[in-house]
Amino acid sequence: MRTYDFSPLYRSAVGFDRLANLLESASRATGQDTGYPPYNIETTGENAYRIEIAVAGFTTDELNIEVKENLLTVTGRKTANDDAAPQKTYLHRGLAERDFERRFQLADYVVVTDANLVNGLLSISLKRELPEALKPRRIEIGAGSTLIEGKAEAA
Repeated sequence: MRTYDFSPLYRSAVGFDRLANLLESASRATGQDTGYPPYNIETTGENAYRIEIAVAGFTTDELNIEVKENLLTVTGRKTANDDAAPQKTYLHRGLAERDFERRFQLADYVVVTDANLVNGLLSISLKRELPEALKPRRIEIGAGSTLIEGKAEAA
């Protein structure tokens, strides 16, 4: 397992603390990642994304999606089987119905717009919504008044 020392980044870069923390947490999480449940991340437009998570066997009541401080957390908790229901005897049990928690770090201004569960796939739609102040805008160039001998030209 590789470990990286990010301390030189802290010494020479100012204002990139969040980036360094993301790199450190990503390097730590790689060793702990179990791969369950499998997921895809795709781009569906210039500022639109979709995360698809395979959650076969889970219902909408057993899934929870939460966004807090740019961290998207998807959790699945299987409800206990009813005592009144007859116990099942499996010859082979290949569907993993265990609890899970999957976390995704979101960039600034990325918001969750929609979530759907269809055919065992949980699709979470995301969109980057920049505030008006951060969007590029065109500045008109005006023709200023001309000065003659230190006096402003009369309009």
